[in-house]
Amino acid sequence: MSFANKTALITGATRGIGKAIALRLAKEGANIVIAAKSVEENAKLGGTIFTAAAEIEAAGGRALAVQCDIRYEDQVQNVIDKTLEKFGGIDILINNASAISLTTTEQTEPKRFDLMHDINVRGTFFVTRACIPHLKKSSNPHILTLSPPVNLDPKWLEKHVAYTLTKYNMSMMTLGWARELAQYRIAANSLWPRTTIDTAAVRNLLGGAMLANMSRTPDILADAAYAILRRPSGLCTGNLFIDEQVLAEEGITDLEKYSVVPGAQLYNDLFV
Repeated sequence: MSFANKTALITGATRGIGKAIALRLAKEGANIVIAAKSVEENAKLGGTIFTAAAEIEAAGGRALAVQCDIRYEDQVQNVIDKTLEKFGGIDILINNASAISLTTTEQTEPKRFDLMHDINVRGTFFVTRACIPHLKKSSNPHILTLSPPVNLDPKWLEKHVAYTLTKYNMSMMTLGWARELAQYRIAANSLWPRTTIDTAAVRNLLGGAMLANMSRTPDILADAAYAILRRPSGLCTGNLFIDEQVLAEEGITDLEKYSVVPGAQLYNDLFV
């Protein structure tokens, strides 16, 4: 599939994994819609919808930056309206926006519980709902959600029940959409890394520079996403992919270039 003149709407694409996927698709000539909250630079996080848009256009794509908090349906609809006005349609939806809190049940405050469910579950659901009528008109429509394989072994739940619930919900939506939308040839898949990824969340919330140095760059997910989105939507759906699996299917097994520190021991992701 050629990405020239195809439009990808990506939630949370101002930095990290979302931006890496945006840049990868932009290099192939795609139109990128950046739907995210950041319009002012945060010293700890870095990046805004406008800086991301500039990078996307420098990479060869066309960009549309729209401030959007996916918890609010009116803001989601505004993104859809502006996307249709500028690009005329939607071919790809990347559900990347997510909130994280790796806390035990006693440590999880109601507002944090609600935030994760409002963004990860409710937000993902209603952004997807808003895109479906337009994806139906695409020649190769894809929904790709950043969420892990569902494994009910209690070890994946015990340390952060609330967060795990939301990420598993995202994956279960993928499985449901794959069946529900098959009649329209709209692919629905999820993608997750085998290792930790060097993002602001890893550096600021999880393990600092030490963990970042045992991680891979977001580029591995960008390349895996690119490989998935090139596949025929009617044939590639209902998968909860791991990045290494996708790249292996493409004949790519030497992953050293993705290591933040070449040769370093890599740290497995939370759900792998």
